[in-house]
Amino acid sequence: MDAQEVQEEQRRLSLPVAALVGVLALAAALGAGHLVAAFVGYAASPFVAVATFVIDHSPQALVKWAERTLGTADKLVLKIGLGVVLVLFALAAGQLSRRRPLAGQVLVVLLGAAGIAAVYVRTDLGQLALLAPVAALVAGLAAFTGLHRLAPPVPPRSYDGESRRKFLVTGVGVAAGAGVAGLGGQLIGTSTNAEGSREAIGPLVPARTAPPIPPDADFAKLGTPPFLTPAADFYRIDTALVVPQLRSEKWRLRIHGMVDRELTFSYADIRSRPLVERLVTLTCVSNEVGGPLISTGRFLGVDLAGLLRGAGVRPGAEQLAATSADGWTCGTPIGAALDPARGAMLAIGLNGEPLPVEHGFPARIVIPGLYGYVSATKWVTDLEVTTWDARQAYWLGRGWAREAPIKTESRIDTPGGFARVTAGRLRVAGTAWAQHTGITKVEVRLDQGPWRETTLSAEVNRDTWRMWWAELDVPPGSHQVFVRATDRSGYTQTEARADPVPDGATGWHSVTLDAR
Repeated sequence: MDAQEVQEEQRRLSLPVAALVGVLALAAALGAGHLVAAFVGYAASPFVAVATFVIDHSPQALVKWAERTLGTADKLVLKIGLGVVLVLFALAAGQLSRRRPLAGQVLVVLLGAAGIAAVYVRTDLGQLALLAPVAALVAGLAAFTGLHRLAPPVPPRSYDGESRRKFLVTGVGVAAGAGVAGLGGQLIGTSTNAEGSREAIGPLVPARTAPPIPPDADFAKLGTPPFLTPAADFYRIDTALVVPQLRSEKWRLRIHGMVDRELTFSYADIRSRPLVERLVTLTCVSNEVGGPLISTGRFLGVDLAGLLRGAGVRPGAEQLAATSADGWTCGTPIGAALDPARGAMLAIGLNGEPLPVEHGFPARIVIPGLYGYVSATKWVTDLEVTTWDARQAYWLGRGWAREAPIKTESRIDTPGGFARVTAGRLRVAGTAWAQHTGITKVEVRLDQGPWRETTLSAEVNRDTWRMWWAELDVPPGSHQVFVRATDRSGYTQTEARADPVPDGATGWHSVTLDAR
């Protein structure tokens, strides 16, 4: 063993220095990957790709827990959690390489391979997108190896001041380069931001307007939501870790499969057709009993059935398979899409404006009466007429039902659960829905007392929710208030509790009160 080999054998990095080497290598990898992704596909950024892979392959029980516990913050928590995991890997790479860099280099390669695999399996990215995780791997490995070679050992022995300065300068350079690359990738990747395209759309004027909303369509003054949900408050549940940025002038919708003729529409094609306006209440299948994942909007677009008839749907077709710009897929019964009485839409507007970017701009599917996972594809770019056996949509492979009509449900909006109220006359108010069937009656009861019919708001149409209110005599003490709804078919919602999986939750909503 020569002198150099002996020196390398005896060389050892301190814990802080080794940790710094690992963290700086991680920063270099993420920055380089994010920068290259700006040119080959924003979703190819290794961090984004791995996080999306986690979303797509998480156990159903974990997905349900996240939606129930975290709500719309689930994606932010995922990003933070993934960041923590990556930092721990970086620290481990540094600590395992205090004498020699090999163990850390192996970990860097493994993380890089995970990023490459996560991009490779995405159906919405081309092969060129692999350049982003490859760049991340090369940058991370180079930074780790170079910094490890320059890092000061303990004890310092012959490590002079010039060498120390060289390590510090290189470390600062790697950190700065990573920051610039990451920021550059963010700026370049969002330079095609869809918001500017959306703002340039201008007014959308319907050829057929929805009937006016009567003044007593809600009881907002009594504690219910407003009949129309503001776009900023509209619930959002999807798998998109990064909101797709599609400019209207570049957007295209392809209709193909079991059709007589394949059609492709531009945004201008859709906008030039007679636009129809419809009031529709959308509901997420993940909504728990009494949950908030329901909103009502004034949607503007064209009849989906008209587009499909133009393509000529062939006999034997069973589903309309929709694909969004980020690769998410949705399967809708073809009968629901073609039924003129249902009013399925390719929507381009919400509440008098172009669709918000996070709600599907430039275009989305809206099919009344079906839960969103089979009817409400956002950022839609592809519609394939096919059979159930030929294609399996995203959520069907995860245990959810193939056909998902929205169930008759109701909830109490006020007072809230565990509220302290004044004993005596108490006003309760809430919401009920049975889209595409309609609500005819809502009842409430106190504890195990008799059911009492409530006052209903004006019915706008059978595809939207109805508000209700009632007054109850509440004696002092702890009590429960229950609610149930009856729809136009005569069905009264069941008391039996069922989880959202596989086709929507059931059960009576109730709140517990403390009357004094």
